[in-house]
Amino acid sequence: MTSISAGSRVGWEEISASVCGGELRLAVAGSGPPIVVLPGDQGHPPVNPFLDRLTAAGTVYYPWLAGFHGGNPPQWEWLTNVRDLAVVQRQLIAALGLDRPALVGLGFGGWIAAEIATFAAPSLSKLVLVAAMGIKPERSYIYDQFLVSTEHYAQTAFHDVRRYTEIYGTETSFEQLEAWETDREMTSRLAWKPYMYNPALPRLLSGVTVPALIVWGDDDQIVPRECGELYRQALPDARLEIVRDCGHAVDLDQPEELATLVSAFLA
Repeated sequence: MTSISAGSRVGWEEISASVCGGELRLAVAGSGPPIVVLPGDQGHPPVNPFLDRLTAAGTVYYPWLAGFHGGNPPQWEWLTNVRDLAVVQRQLIAALGLDRPALVGLGFGGWIAAEIATFAAPSLSKLVLVAAMGIKPERSYIYDQFLVSTEHYAQTAFHDVRRYTEIYGTETSFEQLEAWETDREMTSRLAWKPYMYNPALPRLLSGVTVPALIVWGDDDQIVPRECGELYRQALPDARLEIVRDCGHAVDLDQPEELATLVSAFLA
């Protein structure tokens, strides 16, 4: 596996499942209640201490998103929007036979998780949205990644660039850059217009009564912090937590604090 197992102290296993005529891969580790974690729009980082720590709270299922790098892009060319992708990821949960898992979404994965909750909330135990795209900010805008290089976009997600270097190195590998370009191509197909939000999502979320935790970095340069408050207002049973000295990539910038918040919420 080319993902988090390489630099992890946790024994991650790779499995796959057939969904909607395609194959999806997942990394799995831990034991206990199921926790599904949907990654952001830049895929699986080489290491992820947040996920390693989260395995203490349950069995973590960490899929490669359909159509993104590691998610067999040629098999998913028929996907046209984020809601399509949400249906695929929900069917993956069903294919795995998971009983009311907790659903955690990181960034772009948070948008997917929110969409899943709008049509499958009874099948979830809890919902965690971390710096989620999906809702249009009222006073600002979501950062346009297509105006900069994929490497610059990845760096902008960090409050502390030293964290970026710890994860991706002082020189980003060609393999990583290629993966980011694949992910950006898929993102543009699914979320170009309107850019990175669903105008109907706030109203659709009003019927989602599953307990929800919303987490945001106080220095998020990608998705404005106001979007966290908009998510809190849209969801009937939600609370918002702000992580200090933290950018958009909360799971990589402040993994220990995020793991503590999520684990306590799931407990």
